Amino acid sequence: MKKRIGSYPHVRVGGGGRGVVSQAGAVLLVETVRKAGLDAAVSTALEPWRKARAVHDPGKVLLDVALAVALGGDCLADVGLLRAEPAVFGPVASDPTVSRLISTLAAGGKRALAALRTARAEVRERVWRLAGEAAPDAGGQVIVDIDGVLVLAHSEKQDAAATWKKTFGHHPLMGFVDHGRGGSGEPVVGLLRPGNAGSNTAADHIEATRLALAQLPKRLRRGRRTLIRTDSGGGTHEFVAWLARRGRWLSYSVGMTITDAIHQAVLKIPASAWTPAVEPDGEIRDGAWIAEIDAGSDCLAGWPTGMRLIVRKERPHPGAQLRFTDADGMRLTCFATNTSNHPIAELELRHRQRARAEDRIRAARATGLRNLPLHGTAQNQIWLEIVQIALDLLAGMPMLALTGAARRWEPRRLRLRLFSAAAQLVTTGRRRFLHLAAHWPWTDLIENALTRLDALPNPG
Repeated sequence: MKKRIGSYPHVRVGGGGRGVVSQAGAVLLVETVRKAGLDAAVSTALEPWRKARAVHDPGKVLLDVALAVALGGDCLADVGLLRAEPAVFGPVASDPTVSRLISTLAAGGKRALAALRTARAEVRERVWRLAGEAAPDAGGQVIVDIDGVLVLAHSEKQDAAATWKKTFGHHPLMGFVDHGRGGSGEPVVGLLRPGNAGSNTAADHIEATRLALAQLPKRLRRGRRTLIRTDSGGGTHEFVAWLARRGRWLSYSVGMTITDAIHQAVLKIPASAWTPAVEPDGEIRDGAWIAEIDAGSDCLAGWPTGMRLIVRKERPHPGAQLRFTDADGMRLTCFATNTSNHPIAELELRHRQRARAEDRIRAARATGLRNLPLHGTAQNQIWLEIVQIALDLLAGMPMLALTGAARRWEPRRLRLRLFSAAAQLVTTGRRRFLHLAAHWPWTDLIENALTRLDALPNPG
């Protein structure tokens, strides 16, 4: 019998290989940068911070870090991944140069942040226009989800503090455009806050909403073409009143805490007023019902005129513990909206789909938001902008280049199947060609995606 020496083939390894490119699938991101005009936009935005006789363009340096984060990096030094492949990514700055740029931009404060955000907004409008029916505004409305994220810190970083979950770190407030069931999502705001920042801080929700709206094309900022959606953290008098004052331009769907007044109003709702909840496919959801609290109820006193309060009751899952605010063995939740002329079951389903924001947060944690790697708050705010640029690329590339189920792939799957593909670099006639591995299962997918990108018009 032949002697077994292990479950895997024994391969002898040595250095000296030539013409091989790792992370070759990242050309999808590079081409997305080119077609979206992101490189030119960021370079122009950061021109004021370019020093005389500088070798490296600040915009290129920042984008290199964003590309490294999109490929799975979680610190500035991970830009070395790009530096190792100059044939694909071009010249990449040294670690000290990258670090100095981040410090320079951090010293630039709000001016530097505004420049980056303006560039991102311009590029976003172009990407959505190129995406056509795949863009999130193709249906005539855009939904922005505002939600807080806890980012743990394992050292004494500036503004790191004890959080409401008894952990230690920061509590940024994020906003994501919902791409619906057929896509993923993209960030439109990242507001860095101390770890002890409250979940119901109205001023932060107002500032985050303003920044998010500034990222959207101007045509979406009127006629209620934008819906702001939050959990109960946004259910404050000040924030809802601010949204209501912009009722001609904005729609909102805001989670509300079940107060004693709301609880008493729910108990007065007649049995005939409850409507079965529905699923996205139109099927009735078993064990869940929806009702609207009467506009004249005492629990609506002090809230903006025109605000509707919709309540959902459902049988709790096995083992779930009921709260004092639940009733008759049913779990109660509610939300407020200014949308009229729609069935309440449809509005409740729309609000329930806010859960997709948790998927966006998971993707953000896998793309540089697992921790904030720098010490100062201003530096980490620049890092948060870099993370958003990386997430923009990971959302924009599928919109422009992928179809079907691949458009919904999250960052980890994109990295494993597409970006990690290896290739052979061939130079002939002063032109460079990447020959992707023929045996790689997703080579055809990469080639088709590059063909779609190549067919798009160049910016300018």
